[in-house]
Amino acid sequence: MKICLIANLAPHYREEIFRLIDARMDCDFAFGDTLNNGIRTFSLTGFRNKVTVLKNIQNGEVTLWQKGVLKMLSRRYSVYILSGDIRCFSTWTFLIVSALLRKKVFLWTHGWTGREDRVTRWMKMLFYSFSDGLFLYGDYARRLMVSEGYSPSRLHVIHNSLSHAVQLQIRRKLNPTSIYRKHFGNALPILIFIGRLTPSKKLDMILDAMRILQDRHFLCNLVLVGSGPAEVSLRQTAASLGLQERVWLYGPSYNENVNAELIYNADLCVSPGNIGLTAVHVLTYGTPAVTHDLFKCQGPEFEAIHPGVTGDFYEYGHVVSLADRIESWLLSSKGRRMQVRKACQDEIDRYWTPEYQFDVINETLLKYAGTSSD
Repeated sequence: MKICLIANLAPHYREEIFRLIDARMDCDFAFGDTLNNGIRTFSLTGFRNKVTVLKNIQNGEVTLWQKGVLKMLSRRYSVYILSGDIRCFSTWTFLIVSALLRKKVFLWTHGWTGREDRVTRWMKMLFYSFSDGLFLYGDYARRLMVSEGYSPSRLHVIHNSLSHAVQLQIRRKLNPTSIYRKHFGNALPILIFIGRLTPSKKLDMILDAMRILQDRHFLCNLVLVGSGPAEVSLRQTAASLGLQERVWLYGPSYNENVNAELIYNADLCVSPGNIGLTAVHVLTYGTPAVTHDLFKCQGPEFEAIHPGVTGDFYEYGHVVSLADRIESWLLSSKGRRMQVRKACQDEIDRYWTPEYQFDVINETLLKYAGTSSD
């Protein structure tokens, strides 16, 4: 079975799954050249199979057309996997033509979010109807789609992943360090956020929650790892609330060994806005996460969080609820840090790895094609 995987971009966090597919499948690749969304890409050298670079014609962050994608409709490919971006006109065209040619096409996509209005719902139903199946990021989207009448047999949950093999090597060498005790000069619980410091992450809510907790005589420290447009305002807010001594704006870090130490030694990741892949990142190193409970406005990675086990959810938009969840988690988890660490790592190791994604993709394609991909 000759496969062709066509993606809007080659994002760095997907390198491991793409390399795995390249090593184990007869699969050629086509990647869009750039996207104006700030996502880092990886080098396309070293692939065993053929790699084609497509020209992305964009409007802001949206890819409108991938120049050259229709040339990939070759007789040599029996199955295609495409990024399922409904806003990309060339994907619509590709799906329609492939249906006429009776080519098997699978879309790698978010699927339903729960935010769809009537027009968007109609467009998505039409868009997905041209495919043979969908590879979805989460069970939440699958449940919504089944409720809309989609056949469960066409919906395959593959979750999302980071560079799990690399992170696993780092994780095996980790031990508790005194990095936070040295910086803060105290042994208070450590809250952490790692990622871009943007207004959409609502990180100021952590500071407000810390002030509420301080009024309850419950103190903790906060580490913000990353940079972004909200950095200056966060520094100012911390000072205005009298929290500057307990807030460490660490800055950006692209060294995974450093990131691992920072995450591993923290007690709780707090992401008041959309948590996204941050959940996978922190749970990989055994640190639980708290984020909001309005799932239609979440990234699919929220599904890795199980209340009381790998983190918790606060009531969306309510800072008192956020403070409550932080306090209750830190109190209830006291004395069982290793148990929590193992639960977080087990969740990622089972469901949020490139190996898991590959297995679902491979089993699905084998079932549809009735032949081996090896």
